[in-house]
Amino acid sequence: MSGNGTTAGDDPLQTAVWRLRSRACWADAAALLRPDTAPAALQRAALLVERCLYTERGWAEAEDALRTAEAVAQSDEERGAAACERGQLAYAATLHGVRDRADEARAALGRAAALVPPGAPGRALLDFRRGLLAENLARSPQAARAAYRRAHASAAAHADPLLLSFTWRHLAGLALRDGEMAEARHGFAESLRIREELGYLVGTAPALASLAETESEPEASRLREEARRLFRLLGGVPTWLAHHLTPPTPDTATA
Repeated sequence: MSGNGTTAGDDPLQTAVWRLRSRACWADAAALLRPDTAPAALQRAALLVERCLYTERGWAEAEDALRTAEAVAQSDEERGAAACERGQLAYAATLHGVRDRADEARAALGRAAALVPPGAPGRALLDFRRGLLAENLARSPQAARAAYRRAHASAAAHADPLLLSFTWRHLAGLALRDGEMAEARHGFAESLRIREELGYLVGTAPALASLAETESEPEASRLREEARRLFRLLGGVPTWLAHHLTPPTPDTATA
Protein backbone atom coordinates (compact mmCIF):
# COMPACT_ATOMS: atom_id res chain seq x y z
CA MET A 1 0.00 0.00 0.00
CA SER A 2 1.20 3.47 -0.77
CA GLY A 3 -0.56 6.78 -0.26
CA ASN A 4 0.34 10.43 -0.25
CA GLY A 5 -0.45 11.43 3.30
CA THR A 6 -2.93 14.23 3.86
CA THR A 7 -3.45 17.70 2.50
CA ALA A 8 -6.01 20.39 3.24
CA GLY A 9 -8.13 19.30 0.27
CA ASP A 10 -8.32 15.61 1.16
CA ASP A 11 -11.57 13.77 1.70
CA PRO A 12 -12.38 13.63 5.44
CA LEU A 13 -12.68 9.84 5.34
CA GLN A 14 -9.28 9.47 3.70
CA THR A 15 -7.77 11.92 6.17
CA ALA A 16 -9.10 9.85 9.07
CA VAL A 17 -7.86 6.62 7.49
CA TRP A 18 -4.40 8.12 6.96
CA ARG A 19 -4.12 9.40 10.52
CA LEU A 20 -5.03 6.03 11.97
CA ARG A 21 -2.76 4.15 9.59
CA SER A 22 0.20 6.39 10.28
CA ARG A 23 -0.20 5.75 14.02
CA ALA A 24 -0.25 1.94 13.64
CA CYS A 25 -4.04 1.69 14.03
CA TRP A 26 -4.63 -0.36 10.89
CA ALA A 27 -7.67 -2.26 12.14
CA ASP A 28 -9.39 0.98 13.17
CA ALA A 29 -8.58 2.50 9.79
CA ALA A 30 -9.92 -0.55 7.95
CA ALA A 31 -13.14 -0.42 10.00
CA LEU A 32 -13.92 2.98 8.49
CA LEU A 33 -14.06 1.49 4.98
CA ARG A 34 -17.06 -0.37 3.59
CA PRO A 35 -15.76 -2.96 1.12
CA ASP A 36 -18.72 -2.66 -1.25
CA THR A 37 -16.69 -1.09 -4.07
CA ALA A 38 -13.41 -2.28 -5.56
CA PRO A 39 -11.34 0.77 -4.46
CA ALA A 40 -12.61 0.57 -0.86
CA ALA A 41 -12.15 -3.19 -0.69
CA LEU A 42 -8.62 -2.90 -2.07
CA GLN A 43 -7.71 -0.15 0.36
CA ARG A 44 -9.11 -2.11 3.28
CA ALA A 45 -7.16 -5.21 2.26
CA ALA A 46 -3.98 -3.17 1.84
CA LEU A 47 -4.32 -1.76 5.35
CA LEU A 48 -4.69 -5.21 6.88
CA VAL A 49 -1.82 -6.63 4.83
CA GLU A 50 0.37 -3.77 6.04
CA ARG A 51 -0.61 -4.57 9.62
CA CYS A 52 0.70 -8.12 9.13
CA LEU A 53 4.06 -6.84 7.93
CA TYR A 54 4.47 -4.43 10.84
CA THR A 55 2.94 -6.46 13.68
CA GLU A 56 3.20 -10.14 12.60
CA ARG A 57 -0.47 -10.69 13.42
CA GLY A 58 -3.89 -10.38 11.82
CA TRP A 59 -3.17 -12.88 9.05
CA ALA A 60 -6.69 -14.33 8.89
CA GLU A 61 -8.31 -10.90 8.70
CA ALA A 62 -5.98 -9.90 5.90
CA GLU A 63 -6.78 -13.08 3.96
CA ASP A 64 -10.51 -12.45 4.32
CA ALA A 65 -10.15 -8.85 3.17
CA LEU A 66 -8.07 -9.96 0.19
CA ARG A 67 -10.67 -12.49 -0.90
CA THR A 68 -13.30 -9.75 -0.79
CA ALA A 69 -11.11 -7.39 -2.82
CA GLU A 70 -10.45 -10.11 -5.39
CA ALA A 71 -14.16 -10.87 -5.66
CA VAL A 72 -15.26 -7.27 -6.32
CA ALA A 73 -12.40 -6.27 -8.63
CA GLN A 74 -13.73 -5.43 -12.10
CA SER A 75 -10.91 -4.02 -14.23
CA ASP A 76 -7.48 -5.44 -15.03
CA GLU A 77 -5.87 -2.74 -12.90
CA GLU A 78 -8.10 -3.61 -9.94
CA ARG A 79 -7.36 -7.30 -10.34
CA GLY A 80 -3.68 -6.44 -10.65
CA ALA A 81 -3.80 -4.35 -7.48
CA ALA A 82 -5.43 -7.24 -5.61
CA ALA A 83 -2.74 -9.62 -6.90
CA CYS A 84 -0.09 -7.15 -5.74
CA GLU A 85 -1.55 -7.21 -2.22
CA ARG A 86 -1.70 -11.01 -2.26
CA GLY A 87 1.95 -11.09 -3.23
CA GLN A 88 2.78 -8.74 -0.38
CA LEU A 89 0.90 -10.84 2.15
CA ALA A 90 2.69 -13.99 0.99
CA TYR A 91 6.00 -12.12 1.15
CA ALA A 92 5.29 -10.94 4.71
CA ALA A 93 4.36 -14.47 5.84
CA THR A 94 7.60 -15.81 4.38
CA LEU A 95 9.73 -13.00 5.76
CA HIS A 96 8.38 -13.44 9.28
CA GLY A 97 8.66 -17.22 9.19
CA VAL A 98 4.92 -17.84 9.49
CA ARG A 99 4.93 -20.09 6.43
CA ASP A 100 7.06 -20.34 3.31
CA ARG A 101 4.91 -18.68 0.65
CA ALA A 102 7.74 -17.41 -1.55
CA ASP A 103 6.44 -19.19 -4.66
CA GLU A 104 2.98 -17.73 -4.09
CA ALA A 105 4.46 -14.26 -3.65
CA ARG A 106 6.39 -14.49 -6.92
CA ALA A 107 3.40 -15.86 -8.80
CA ALA A 108 1.05 -13.16 -7.47
CA LEU A 109 3.41 -10.32 -8.31
CA GLY A 110 4.00 -11.83 -11.73
CA ARG A 111 0.24 -11.92 -12.27
CA ALA A 112 0.01 -8.30 -11.16
CA ALA A 113 2.74 -7.32 -13.63
CA ALA A 114 0.71 -8.85 -16.45
CA LEU A 115 -2.40 -6.89 -15.44
CA VAL A 116 -1.03 -3.47 -14.42
CA PRO A 117 0.29 -1.67 -17.50
CA PRO A 118 3.62 0.19 -17.50
CA GLY A 119 3.06 3.81 -16.59
CA ALA A 120 -0.01 3.12 -14.46
CA PRO A 121 0.10 4.58 -10.92
CA GLY A 122 0.05 1.11 -9.36
CA ARG A 123 3.15 0.03 -11.23
CA ALA A 124 5.49 1.89 -8.87
CA LEU A 125 4.29 -0.06 -5.83
CA LEU A 126 4.46 -3.31 -7.79
CA ASP A 127 8.05 -2.64 -8.83
CA PHE A 128 8.98 -1.80 -5.25
CA ARG A 129 7.51 -5.06 -3.96
CA ARG A 130 9.30 -7.05 -6.64
CA GLY A 131 12.45 -5.42 -5.34
CA LEU A 132 11.65 -6.60 -1.82
CA LEU A 133 11.35 -10.18 -3.07
CA ALA A 134 14.61 -9.90 -4.98
CA GLU A 135 16.48 -8.46 -1.99
CA ASN A 136 15.09 -10.44 0.91
CA LEU A 137 13.95 -13.76 -0.56
CA ALA A 138 16.02 -14.27 -3.72
CA ARG A 139 19.09 -12.56 -2.20
CA SER A 140 19.74 -10.72 -5.46
CA PRO A 141 20.77 -7.14 -4.65
CA GLN A 142 21.35 -6.25 -8.30
CA ALA A 143 17.82 -7.21 -9.30
CA ALA A 144 16.50 -5.44 -6.21
CA ARG A 145 18.35 -2.24 -7.05
CA ALA A 146 16.96 -2.21 -10.58
CA ALA A 147 13.40 -2.73 -9.30
CA TYR A 148 13.78 -0.06 -6.61
CA ARG A 149 15.08 2.42 -9.18
CA ARG A 150 12.11 1.80 -11.45
CA ALA A 151 9.78 2.25 -8.49
CA HIS A 152 11.62 5.40 -7.41
CA ALA A 153 11.28 7.02 -10.84
CA SER A 154 7.61 6.06 -11.12
CA ALA A 155 6.79 7.26 -7.60
CA ALA A 156 8.38 10.61 -8.40
CA ALA A 157 6.47 10.85 -11.68
CA HIS A 158 3.15 10.15 -9.93
CA ALA A 159 3.90 12.39 -6.91
CA ASP A 160 3.78 9.59 -4.32
CA PRO A 161 6.05 10.85 -1.53
CA LEU A 162 5.32 8.00 0.88
CA LEU A 163 6.47 5.41 -1.64
CA LEU A 164 9.49 7.60 -2.36
CA SER A 165 10.37 7.37 1.33
CA PHE A 166 10.46 3.59 0.95
CA THR A 167 12.51 3.58 -2.26
CA TRP A 168 15.00 6.06 -0.79
CA ARG A 169 15.34 3.84 2.29
CA HIS A 170 15.86 0.59 0.43
CA LEU A 171 18.25 2.04 -2.14
CA ALA A 172 20.19 3.50 0.78
CA GLY A 173 20.25 0.09 2.46
CA LEU A 174 21.85 -1.45 -0.62
CA ALA A 175 24.35 1.41 -0.75
CA LEU A 176 25.24 0.82 2.89
CA ARG A 177 25.78 -2.87 2.16
CA ASP A 178 28.21 -1.85 -0.59
CA GLY A 179 30.10 0.53 1.71
CA GLU A 180 28.81 3.67 -0.05
CA MET A 181 28.38 5.60 3.19
CA ALA A 182 27.66 9.06 1.76
CA GLU A 183 25.03 7.70 -0.64
CA ALA A 184 23.44 5.67 2.15
CA ARG A 185 23.34 8.63 4.52
CA HIS A 186 21.69 10.81 1.87
CA GLY A 187 19.03 8.21 1.08
CA PHE A 188 18.20 7.50 4.71
CA ALA A 189 18.02 11.24 5.46
CA GLU A 190 15.62 11.79 2.55
CA SER A 191 13.43 8.92 3.72
CA LEU A 192 13.31 10.34 7.25
CA ARG A 193 12.57 13.86 5.99
CA ILE A 194 9.61 12.71 3.91
CA ARG A 195 8.13 10.58 6.68
CA GLU A 196 8.40 13.40 9.19
CA GLU A 197 6.78 15.82 6.74
CA LEU A 198 3.91 13.41 6.06
CA GLY A 199 3.46 12.55 9.73
CA TYR A 200 4.04 8.85 9.00
CA LEU A 201 4.79 8.07 12.61
CA VAL A 202 4.93 4.28 12.31
CA GLY A 203 7.67 4.57 9.70
CA THR A 204 9.72 7.22 11.47
CA ALA A 205 11.42 4.98 14.03
CA PRO A 206 12.84 2.64 11.33
CA ALA A 207 14.03 5.68 9.38
CA LEU A 208 15.79 7.08 12.45
CA ALA A 209 17.43 3.74 13.21
CA SER A 210 18.66 3.37 9.63
CA LEU A 211 20.12 6.87 9.54
CA ALA A 212 21.92 6.13 12.81
CA GLU A 213 23.84 3.37 11.01
CA THR A 214 25.57 6.01 8.89
CA GLU A 215 26.29 8.60 11.60
CA SER A 216 29.11 8.91 14.10
CA GLU A 217 28.70 9.50 17.82
CA PRO A 218 27.01 11.24 19.55
CA GLU A 219 24.52 11.73 16.69
CA ALA A 220 24.06 7.97 16.17
CA SER A 221 23.06 7.45 19.80
CA ARG A 222 20.70 10.42 19.70
CA LEU A 223 18.92 9.03 16.63
CA ARG A 224 18.61 5.56 18.16
CA GLU A 225 17.20 6.94 21.39
CA GLU A 226 14.58 8.92 19.47
CA ALA A 227 13.74 5.75 17.55
CA ARG A 228 13.35 3.83 20.82
CA ARG A 229 11.01 6.53 22.16
CA LEU A 230 8.73 6.28 19.12
CA PHE A 231 8.93 2.48 19.14
CA ARG A 232 7.72 2.39 22.75
CA LEU A 233 5.05 5.03 22.02
CA LEU A 234 3.55 2.79 19.33
CA GLY A 235 3.58 -0.30 21.54
CA GLY A 236 6.55 -2.06 19.98
CA VAL A 237 5.65 -1.58 16.33
CA PRO A 238 7.14 -2.44 13.91
CA THR A 239 8.02 -5.68 15.69
CA TRP A 240 11.09 -6.37 13.53
CA LEU A 241 12.74 -3.17 14.73
CA ALA A 242 13.14 -4.44 18.30
CA HIS A 243 16.49 -6.18 17.83
CA HIS A 244 17.93 -3.11 16.08
CA LEU A 245 17.11 -0.91 19.05
CA THR A 246 18.19 -3.12 21.96
CA PRO A 247 20.76 -1.12 23.95
CA PRO A 248 24.13 -2.89 24.32
CA THR A 249 24.78 -4.61 27.64
CA PRO A 250 27.75 -3.40 29.72
CA ASP A 251 29.74 -6.46 28.64
CA THR A 252 29.13 -5.99 24.91
CA ALA A 253 29.55 -2.23 25.10
CA THR A 254 33.16 -2.59 26.13
CA ALA A 255 34.00 -5.50 23.84
